[in-house]
Amino acid sequence: MYEWIARRSQTKTSGRTRFNAGSLDSHFQRDRARVIHSAWFRALQSKTQVLGLGESDFYRTRLTHSLEVAQIGSGICESLRGGNADGEQHEWLAPLGLMDAICLAHDIGHSPFGHGGEVALNYMMRDHGCFEANGQTLRILARLGEYSESDGLDLTRRTTLGIIKYPGFCTELANYAPATAPENELNIDRWHPPKGLFTDEQEVLDWTLEPFTGNDREQFTSTISNPGGHHKTRYKSFDTSIMELADDIAYGVHDLEDAVALKLISPEQWQRGFLEPLASIEGNPVSKDQKFYSDSLFSDDHRRRKRAISRLVGWFINSVVMAENENFEHPLLRLQGQLQPQARQTLVLLKRFVMDEVILRPELQALQYKGQQVILKIFQAYLHNQKRLLPATVYRESQSSDNPHRTICDYIAGLTDASATRIYHRLSTPSAGSIFDRV
Repeated sequence: MYEWIARRSQTKTSGRTRFNAGSLDSHFQRDRARVIHSAWFRALQSKTQVLGLGESDFYRTRLTHSLEVAQIGSGICESLRGGNADGEQHEWLAPLGLMDAICLAHDIGHSPFGHGGEVALNYMMRDHGCFEANGQTLRILARLGEYSESDGLDLTRRTTLGIIKYPGFCTELANYAPATAPENELNIDRWHPPKGLFTDEQEVLDWTLEPFTGNDREQFTSTISNPGGHHKTRYKSFDTSIMELADDIAYGVHDLEDAVALKLISPEQWQRGFLEPLASIEGNPVSKDQKFYSDSLFSDDHRRRKRAISRLVGWFINSVVMAENENFEHPLLRLQGQLQPQARQTLVLLKRFVMDEVILRPELQALQYKGQQVILKIFQAYLHNQKRLLPATVYRESQSSDNPHRTICDYIAGLTDASATRIYHRLSTPSAGSIFDRV
């Protein structure tokens, strides 16, 4: 168990891990504190979740989303702890500090302007190692974070394992459509990134997986070939499986709440797009109590709407059960959290409904498109005018790097929506900007 509270800085300086006094969870609470106090985490308050910043004071940002994911993740662990878990399952269930740290950090690598910004950065990095938000999360936590000079936030091994959603490398997983043409910057939809890590973090991944047997490591990092698109990783750790469930629940339910509150979804859309197909899923609480959910969600009383949302979140949390994957020896890989079938089907339908009725509507796609163009333009300006335009510290890093594209990418990925927009206007709008401007 103690190898999982090791930190890379300790093993590098002494050749072995030294442990401070305190409970196991105290080490994970330290991880949580480092995430919360990081500037990278604070920047999430001004990064898009679904709606563009400035559209309303109500909807979620990446920061509020991360806080909600942490609450749901901890709730899942407590629900499982109070259920029928056996001794080993109880032993390996994440304590509060650990699950909080993993969930709070899970989106820390997201770029400005949501997934649109992620695609834009990947387009610019297509020949230089790719860009993917989950890969950037590991890069920040293990390299770029401000706690240490070269080990980022220097989190424990188990927290690091928990945030690795895709244990493969983007460059090996990449399989873009043959028709993809890099010249068409006005439509970069084909440049969605493969889900994985950057090869720069090979050493971090090796260190994280060190306690596992060779067979477990080989199986865990195996991939699925996909001739029609990007190849995919196959497995996630126990803690990651719970974090991802919490993320999916928060995304599906809370994005629904935002959309209803901002009147982006009508009762008619709700009936036609969700309730009618939901009737085929047996055992779901919404179909059983349609009037309560419909009346509460579309009520002008925000307290009624919140009660309906809370009840739905609670049902999803209590629908998570323990499963085992016999392909693995170690409990952190063998044990998995998963939703019971009716809850899983309901959540899939809910996420699809939000995607179709909200995220893909032209008004939101226009916001995403504008964000992509901002990222493309400032990346190109910095790339071709590094000494002239880059902040001095970033310029020095780019000059000493064997991959200046990655240095510029790291800098832009760390910007907020607001700071990226200011830079864009300062570089592109004649009447904007001043010598006193700061990012």
